[in-house]
Amino acid sequence: MTSKTEEFAARMGYRFNDTGLLLEALRHSSYTNEQPEIDLRNNERLEFLGDAVLSLAVAHILMERYPDLREGDFSRIRAGIVSAYRLAQVARKLTLGDCIALGKGEVQSDGREKDSILADALEAVLAAVYLDSDFDTALGIVRNHFSHLIDSDITAASGRDYKSQLQEWSQANMKVTPRYRVVGEKGPDHNKTFTVELQMRDVSSSGTGKSKKDAEQNAAREALLCIKSADTDGPEPGAQRRL
Repeated sequence: MTSKTEEFAARMGYRFNDTGLLLEALRHSSYTNEQPEIDLRNNERLEFLGDAVLSLAVAHILMERYPDLREGDFSRIRAGIVSAYRLAQVARKLTLGDCIALGKGEVQSDGREKDSILADALEAVLAAVYLDSDFDTALGIVRNHFSHLIDSDITAASGRDYKSQLQEWSQANMKVTPRYRVVGEKGPDHNKTFTVELQMRDVSSSGTGKSKKDAEQNAAREALLCIKSADTDGPEPGAQRRL
């Protein structure tokens, strides 16, 4: 493998036992078509398998983290996450394009930046991880690199951007901005759980989540519930509102 390929695997968070699988996943059909004298497989078969692995992994994460989500929302959000555009976003963050073996024509037409090529290659890489290890390992990689997209889509779909709601309330009523601080992490790198503490004058709360943003959203949600409860119950002046 080249140094760029090794760096990509490290950024992704996986060490291949069979590096041939990774190289196959990174081999576009335009490259193999220009090498007819060499018996090389392109990444199309791995792309086919990777599409199924990714779809199942995203469905698993949605069911695990958002059990009350409606079936229609599950399907719609999953479809958005596994779209070529979103896959290309993740691929660019991992600088996957630098590692893809392309034919001369695709190189000249900026193939390394095409959403379709990046998305197909990322699916193929996920299939390579699955074949080289198991589904749980592939699931961990999807969880690590796609969770922020899933949380973002869930928030947008449900209209529950608690951080924005809390900030609007705090600036209007307290003239302050909520402060978030990570106070705990546990679990392996591919499946961490974060704990965030929120402080806003006499209002404080905490939240946990599989990403820092998710934990912050949960801390903001708890703070909003605390404020609503205090306003309803009519606490004594000076009483600290803490969860």
